[in-house]
Amino acid sequence: MTRRVYNFGPGPATLPLPVMERARDEFLDFQGLGASIIEISHRSKEFEALLDQTDALLRELMEIPQDYAILYAHGGGQMQFSMVPMNLMRYRPARKALYVETGEFSKRAIEEARRYGTVDVVASSRGTRFDRIPELDPARIDPAASYLHITTNNTICGTQWRDVPAAGDVPLVGDATSEILSRRIDVRRFGVLYAGAQKNLGPAGLAVVIVRRSLLGHELPETPKLLTYKVLADDHSLTNTTNTFSVYMSKLVLEWLKTQGGVPAIEVRNQRKAATLYAILDASSFYRGHAHTPDRSIMNVTFNLPTPELEARFLREAEAQGLYALKGHRALGGVRASLYNAMSEDGVAALADFMRTFEQRNG
Repeated sequence: MTRRVYNFGPGPATLPLPVMERARDEFLDFQGLGASIIEISHRSKEFEALLDQTDALLRELMEIPQDYAILYAHGGGQMQFSMVPMNLMRYRPARKALYVETGEFSKRAIEEARRYGTVDVVASSRGTRFDRIPELDPARIDPAASYLHITTNNTICGTQWRDVPAAGDVPLVGDATSEILSRRIDVRRFGVLYAGAQKNLGPAGLAVVIVRRSLLGHELPETPKLLTYKVLADDHSLTNTTNTFSVYMSKLVLEWLKTQGGVPAIEVRNQRKAATLYAILDASSFYRGHAHTPDRSIMNVTFNLPTPELEARFLREAEAQGLYALKGHRALGGVRASLYNAMSEDGVAALADFMRTFEQRNG
C-alpha cells in the first residue's frame, strides 16, 4: 500500500485522495476514448463538455451570477498581478488603482500594478510584520479609482479578511488563491475574484478568474491577446491550448466538494480544524502565534517556538511522524500548517497531539 503523509504544504497542496485515485484510474483512458485527458484536443467535444461541466459546478458551489464570466488563465495567481491592471487600469480615466498591503503577495501585486498606472496603498500592516488586517479608512477610497485590490487570505502570515471592505462604485478585486471554496464568499461584492488553483482547486499552473462582464473590454491597448479578459471570455478560455489536465483535475475536485456538502459544509469543517490548533496556541506560552487573534486565518496557521533550534527539532520530528511540509515561509520562519479543504480532521488531530507531546518534552 502506498504510504501517504499528512501534507500541510502551502501549495502545491494536498488533494483529496478520492480525486487522486480517480485521476489514476482514468489517466490512460478518458471516457472510453482510449486516450488520456492530457492527449486529447482542447477543442474536442469531450473537452469542451468537461469545460462546461466545470463552469456549472463552480457556478453552483460559489453561487456565481450569470453576469459574471468564468475564465481559466495561464500563469497561476501571480499572472493576475499583471492581468488585473492590464485589464482594469483603464476602467476610469485617472488610471489609478487602490491596494491594501497585507503580506508578501499583495506587495508583489502592488509592484506589478505600478507598471501600468498610479497605485495608492490605502492601508498596510507592514509595520507589524503583516500580523493583522489593517484598518481601512473609507475616506481613502477614491471614487475616481479604477479598482480596489485586496488579498482575502494571506498564506505566509496567516491572516484573513473576516469581511471585505465596502468600496462603493469602485470595483473590488480579490486574490482568493489560498482560500477559494473554503468558506462562503459573496461573489457579487467583487468586480473580479481570482485564485491560483494549487491550494483548494487542483494542480499548479492555472488560475480561475471570475469577472463581472461589465468590466470586460477596458484593457490597455498594449495588453497581449492571451492576457485580455474579454478575449478569454469570448473564446471560453480556448484562445490557445489551455491547461487541460488542470481543468480536468479541478472538475474532479469540485465534484468531490459537492459530495462533501458543498462550501457551507466544508467551511464548518475548516473552522473546526483551525480551532483545534488555535486552542493549543491560546493555551500555551511555548508556542507563539503570529497572527492577531481577530484576523487569524482558518487556512494557514502560523506560529513560532522559543528558539530556532527548537523549531528545527520540531520540524524534523514532525516529518518523521508523517506530518509533512510544516516549515514556515522564510520571511517569518517558524511553523505553518496549511489546512486546505483536502486536509482531513484526522491529520489536524495528529498534528495537535504531536504539538502537545513536543511541548511537554521541551517546554
